[in-house]
Amino acid sequence: MDGPAGGNGGHGDGSGAGRRLASTPAEKRAAAKALNDHIEPGTRRAGEWADDETGAAVRAFGARDGHGWLTAAALRRAHATWGDQVRNLMDRLGAEKDALRSTNVVLTGSDLAAGSALRRTSALDLY
Repeated sequence: MDGPAGGNGGHGDGSGAGRRLASTPAEKRAAAKALNDHIEPGTRRAGEWADDETGAAVRAFGARDGHGWLTAAALRRAHATWGDQVRNLMDRLGAEKDALRSTNVVLTGSDLAAGSALRRTSALDLY
């Protein structure tokens, strides 16, 4: 079984667990497209839903006639933490999407640099 429950965590340990890694340019484009079209928008919507629901709860527990529940302040703090986590997740998803899109460019550049270094005349070729 793959994943944490299976003990191999998806790492390439020879058991075939690493097969989920997108390695072809087409797979990387598809993964970046899925991030762009589904995962990022869904994450954003979930964060917005939590904003609306938490705001309503804070108002419901808020001060009335000078008195309010401690729950309102705790919800505000929890909501601020949630917002930070959503922003961090969105930043991470964006970085992963950008990395998937630029991998071929980086690898092609590395291949070209390695190839040109190998093509240089060796000291042995001079004799």
